[in-house]
Amino acid sequence: MTVAPQSTNQNPITQAAAVVDLGLSACEAYGRDDLAGRLAAAKRSLTDPSVHIVVVGEFKQGKSSLVNALVGAKVCPVDDDVATALPTYLRHGDEPAAELIFEGDPPRREPVELKDIERWIVEDDPTPRTTGVVSAPATVREEQPRPAGVEVRLPRRLLAGGLVLVDTPGVGGLGSAHSTASLAASSMADALLFVTDASQELTRSELDFLAQARQMCPTVVCVQTKTDFYPAWRKVRDLNQAHLTAAGTDIPIIPVSSTLRSRAVAANDTDLNNESGFPELISFIRDRVRGDATTRLASEAAAGVVAVAEQIISQFESEKAALADPAAAQQVVAQLTQVKERVEALKSAAARWSQTLSDGIADLTSDVEHDLKNRIREVIAEADRAMEDTDPADTWAEMQSWLESTVAGEMLANYTLLRDRATALSEQVGQHFQEASGEVLRQFPVFNPTPLAGSVDVDHNIDLEKMKVGKQAMVALKSAYGGAIMFVMIGLMTGITLGPIALGIGVIMGRKGLRDEKKKQVAARQQQAKNAVRRYCDQVSFVMGKDSRDTLRRIQRELRDHYTALAEELNRSNAEALRSATEATKSTQAERDKRIKDLDAELTRLRQLKQRAEAVTAG
Repeated sequence: MTVAPQSTNQNPITQAAAVVDLGLSACEAYGRDDLAGRLAAAKRSLTDPSVHIVVVGEFKQGKSSLVNALVGAKVCPVDDDVATALPTYLRHGDEPAAELIFEGDPPRREPVELKDIERWIVEDDPTPRTTGVVSAPATVREEQPRPAGVEVRLPRRLLAGGLVLVDTPGVGGLGSAHSTASLAASSMADALLFVTDASQELTRSELDFLAQARQMCPTVVCVQTKTDFYPAWRKVRDLNQAHLTAAGTDIPIIPVSSTLRSRAVAANDTDLNNESGFPELISFIRDRVRGDATTRLASEAAAGVVAVAEQIISQFESEKAALADPAAAQQVVAQLTQVKERVEALKSAAARWSQTLSDGIADLTSDVEHDLKNRIREVIAEADRAMEDTDPADTWAEMQSWLESTVAGEMLANYTLLRDRATALSEQVGQHFQEASGEVLRQFPVFNPTPLAGSVDVDHNIDLEKMKVGKQAMVALKSAYGGAIMFVMIGLMTGITLGPIALGIGVIMGRKGLRDEKKKQVAARQQQAKNAVRRYCDQVSFVMGKDSRDTLRRIQRELRDHYTALAEELNRSNAEALRSATEATKSTQAERDKRIKDLDAELTRLRQLKQRAEAVTAG
């Protein structure tokens, strides 16, 4: 194996890929196919890196125009009368192309013409949904559900290198379900662009959203659009920056004009492009977002090469120690035997890391389930209190919107608890394994179960109609008639004429009967609404609870399999070293000298490989 000198002009991904290739060559040369599996996975991640930037903001703030201006193409529909209803994913491709993404495991994809994607993306589009390629003959079209998203590929330099821009529906205020979904999406993204126009200062809901987004995503930038339309945009920018500083966030603000950018691209006007503000935004995306993400990915891949090199180096150094001093060879063998027992213990279910993982997952499952139940119970109690003072016939639309957004917010908080606790558990397990083996290991991602809330609908099967005027009249007449007849009969039995009095009392009883019937129906509607809230919350709790348990089991399996595989690698490295050390005790002096010379050459190469990988990691 030959380690070539490293070029300083290559980007981190290229450097890491070269180091990983050398590591794979080393694994092949030394017969360590078990170590090659780890590096092969790292190479796959370097071959197709993905850096996701999610674009969010309130409705009609210029998100789609911003995305179009960034890629220099009108891909996302822009119209004052419609709003984006589906997320649009823009990534690099050799030729322009688009696909519809339908939910499933794995997601189902169908090609669509670029010119036809607007009818799928915009809100309240009456165009019938069809299967197959959109341009297919009408005779083969069939009705189908609306897709979950649209992916567009464009040959753009900005998108090269794995950058993915995601244009999302408007958040619709902090308390909306869209807002919660955007926050959940930001937790899985590398960066978040929050779009607000220059017409006014940031609202309280926008500031609250940014504060939460900053906790969920490592990189957040506020993009102030429409600077060409509002002359006072500089004053608004300064006020917004002051609000963000007062809120204790370090989120930068970049003012831009998508209109000026589009004109600059069409006219190839550099000065106009600089005036649009987009060079600063593109530099931020290229250097801060994509640069950080690619550096992190390259560092993780290079760290895998360092770990592989260390294992093989340790194996060869043990063999060299036994060869160099035959008198101490037995001591080396004894030490390796002790290491073997320790490594064997790592694979046992009684190992500390394994017990920490099992106990931690059990505790976390219980805590997450209890937290979800408690949050749902508080939502139900708050809904009950709200409906005690209102008539659902008047307030159910507002109640439904409040219920969906509140439950979505509670699910996001429950997911955040799961994510943070699972990350802490992963670190603890890795620390225990490292203490026993000296290995430096990576963390595992936590999958986001929050989008499953979209699969649950509020139950509308309740009677919210008030009494019609005719029915009210019938109820009042029935009560009045009953009261009047009763007093007329009393008058007949006593011989006293109570006709006029009976009519007056009948009117009073009719009004009372109508009031009682209205109260009865309001109470019935309130109970139906409460039951509908409970059914919705039960469905959400059932879906969310199952997905949380599945997520935690998936995390447990991945951590268990990963650390078990590493224990197997350590066991094999130790076994190879023990075998070589044992054979060294039986070698002649000439054989030992020749083998030591070969080992020195291999150790030199391996140390060079390790140093080169460490340089990528440090960079």
